Amino acid sequence: MSRPHAAVALAIAAVAAAGVANFALYTLVPLAPWLHALDLVLDLAALAAVVALLVWAGQRFEATEARAREAIAASQARLAAIIDTAMDAIVTVDEAQRIVLFNQAAERVFRCPRAEALGARLDRFIPVRFREAHRVHLERFAASGATGRRMGDGTTLWGLRADGEEFPMEASISRSEEGGRRYCTVILRDITLRKRAEDALRAREAELRELSARVLEARDEEKALLSRELHDELGQLLTALKIDLAALVARLPAGDPAFAEAGARLHALVDRTVTATRRIAANLRPPMLDDLGLADTIGWLVDDFRSHSGLDCSLALPTEGALADVHRDVANTAYRVLQESLTNVARHAQATRAWVVIEDGGDALRLEVEDDGRGIGAADLAQPRSLGLKGMRERVAWVGGRLDIGRAPRGGTRVTVHLPKQPAARAT
Repeated sequence: MSRPHAAVALAIAAVAAAGVANFALYTLVPLAPWLHALDLVLDLAALAAVVALLVWAGQRFEATEARAREAIAASQARLAAIIDTAMDAIVTVDEAQRIVLFNQAAERVFRCPRAEALGARLDRFIPVRFREAHRVHLERFAASGATGRRMGDGTTLWGLRADGEEFPMEASISRSEEGGRRYCTVILRDITLRKRAEDALRAREAELRELSARVLEARDEEKALLSRELHDELGQLLTALKIDLAALVARLPAGDPAFAEAGARLHALVDRTVTATRRIAANLRPPMLDDLGLADTIGWLVDDFRSHSGLDCSLALPTEGALADVHRDVANTAYRVLQESLTNVARHAQATRAWVVIEDGGDALRLEVEDDGRGIGAADLAQPRSLGLKGMRERVAWVGGRLDIGRAPRGGTRVTVHLPKQPAARAT
């Protein structure tokens, strides 16, 4: 209890006690008239004191109440100033979804004066195709026990300006109660510029991805052309050279060991040249990829990896004919990814064994390459100069596939590629 209230209570108690005492004196004890007069004076003095205390307490109460009203008014003014100067639009609606608060930022965002917005339904600022869903969403939220949450669940929301222009926005909603009535407040931000920048960035990334894929495609075409020229032109020339060399050696004087040794060296040199030419042509683009298909080409690549690396590499292929309907571009992508993966195993993995698995999934195929080496780390994947990995991703994305690289259960690296048998439709 406050001091004024305590003083008033004590004064009232004192007057009450005096009244009780006077009643007792009048009824029980006969007194002289002057004593009655004195008692009356004392009672009047006590009553005057009580009245004075009541007046003082009332004045104190009024002053306190006035200060409280001033404090509330100042707090409301500060809150209104904060709301009005906020960078984000703030809109509050009542249970009928009529606008009761519309700050300056909301005026700018919706291009609508506050006087025109207040009392209007919130639907006015929502595109027609979203109004019913938004109304139901707002009613459910108002009836729920939640006090606030982000709207849209990560999707882009759309608002409607007074001039009919739609714009993207992000928003959060909160719920409050006042005087038994429920209110919902939406804080929203116009993200037109950010959305435009994001769309431009995505378009730019798509262009760069398209350009990178075109570069890879052009390089593959050049490799295929060079491979054919090496196989056909240079191969034929080397074959003719070998025949002519054999004829020349046959005409050399017999019994001369120097001529015989020189002829043998030339034969060996031509044979090595022919072998190297075939290997280079096959690495550029193996003719068997077009002639024999993906399965046989992968079998040849794995055999070549075993012979050159000395590592044990097992190969599991689907049933015969399962890969016969794989598109040429997809087959080339699978071959290049496998070639790059096996090269990385030989160069960086410090492995003793590797596994290659190809599975047929109907309209798609899965290629998996695993080793038991040191394993690839996040730093290796993030290296800016890891062009081989980036090239693999670009190749796979170009035909509409997915590539995953991570640690294998055996401790090494696992490369998993999912490829459609027919490449995804691409812009020309």
